[in-house]
Amino acid sequence: MPELPEVEVCRQGISPHLCGNTVTDVIIRHKQLRWPVSDEINKIKGDNLLSVERRSKYLLLRFKQGTLVIHLGMSGTIRVLDGFPEIKKHDHFDLMFSNNKCLRFNDPRRFGAILWFDQHVDKQGLLAKLGPEPLSEGFSMGYLFDKAKNKKVAVKTFIMNSHIVVGVGNIYANEALFLAGILPLTPVNKITKARFDKLTQIIKEVLAAAIKQGGTTLKDFTQTDGKPGYFAQKLNVYGRAGKKCVVCETILEEIRQSNRSSVFCPNCQG
Repeated sequence: MPELPEVEVCRQGISPHLCGNTVTDVIIRHKQLRWPVSDEINKIKGDNLLSVERRSKYLLLRFKQGTLVIHLGMSGTIRVLDGFPEIKKHDHFDLMFSNNKCLRFNDPRRFGAILWFDQHVDKQGLLAKLGPEPLSEGFSMGYLFDKAKNKKVAVKTFIMNSHIVVGVGNIYANEALFLAGILPLTPVNKITKARFDKLTQIIKEVLAAAIKQGGTTLKDFTQTDGKPGYFAQKLNVYGRAGKKCVVCETILEEIRQSNRSSVFCPNCQG
């Protein structure tokens, strides 16, 4: 599943090609995605795309009448294409624009979503339940410490909870905890405020660096397969179980938490 940096780079990639242009057609081929695709989306025919924003892993396409929300799910991709190219398997949704561009959504597993928020109202409460953006002022020093009070949950599970903070997926949780020197199984009520303050800052830095790297790697979303993917990054621990720690050369260990891989250095993290 694409994580926050990949979705943010996706937003940056498609925005220049579509913003300010008029929707000329809406094509819904398969309505049964994660939630049924509403015919109300047809309202945006003749409307201009004002902006493309992001909230957590949701892309928000803003129009005068409302917001089109796209979530890529496990296998979804979006591409900006010229004209009306050949339809391929799992191409479920198109937006056609006045500049001869097509925004196409493809999703083999159909876990993604195409939603319409009429008059920008989140009736399902999908976004209202989310925690702060990690790169925003709302995710500040002391925030994690305050949220962790009286909780015994493991710190990796805690920071990956979208109700606490959005967008800290598995890759970046592994990396942030390594750089902060905290074992992923550590109960949050055992972590000091000073260490939480350090972890907050590191999460910001890790995600910002990933977005920057992704922006360098994926320069043009019209020339890719549409997959935000995982950029070529220098990762310290994720995917390196059994290899030497980049700091102390101790062999990295791996455990499973909530059916996800946690890789850590038993020497540097403690």
